Amino acid sequence: MNCIDCIDKICRKQTSSCTMERLKKYENIHLYKNFSTIEVVDAAAQLVDNGRAGKLSRVEEIMEFARLMHYQKIGLAYCYGMEKQAEKFQRLFRKNGFEVTAISCSVGGLKQSEVNSKSCIHKVTCNPIGQAYQLNTEKVDLTLVIGICMGHDILLQRNLNMDFTTLVVKDRVFSHNPLKQIEDIEV
Repeated sequence: MNCIDCIDKICRKQTSSCTMERLKKYENIHLYKNFSTIEVVDAAAQLVDNGRAGKLSRVEEIMEFARLMHYQKIGLAYCYGMEKQAEKFQRLFRKNGFEVTAISCSVGGLKQSEVNSKSCIHKVTCNPIGQAYQLNTEKVDLTLVIGICMGHDILLQRNLNMDFTTLVVKDRVFSHNPLKQIEDIEV
C-alpha cells in the first residue's frame, strides 16, 4: 500500500475503503471509543475544527491542548546543545501557568564508552533512557521533545510513560526545519 501513489483517493470520499487497507473499519472505529482516546480526539478537534487550523503556533497549540487535557506538569526533554532555547520554552510555559521540569540529554553524566561498547570516546554522552526515567519519576503529564538526536529520540520515546510530542526536531543542516530540504523539489 502506498497512499501517495494512489490515483483514486477513494478514502477522501467517505463512500468506501481502499482495497489495499488491512484494517477493518468497524474494529478501527471501536478503538476510538475508549475514554482516553475520546479525550484526545476531542481536544485535537477543538484545535483544528471550525476554521481554527492555522490560527495558532505550534507552541500555542501545545499550551491549549495541555489545558484541554488538564495537563499541569510539562516535561522538556532537550538536547544540551539547545539549553538556551529550552530555557526560553520553560519560561514561556511557566508564564502561562504550567509547572515545568526540564531534563537535559546529559542527565546522569554517563561516558559514551559506558553505553556504547564500540566507542572509545570517554566524554559525556547523551542518555535518552535516563531522560525518560527521570521524566517518568517526575510524573509529568506531557513531555515536549526538543532537539533530541536521531536514534536517541526513539530511545527516549520508547521509555516514556506519558504522552509526548515533538516541539523541535533536530536538523543541523536546515536550521531544525527538515521541510527546507524539499522546498525546491518539483512534484
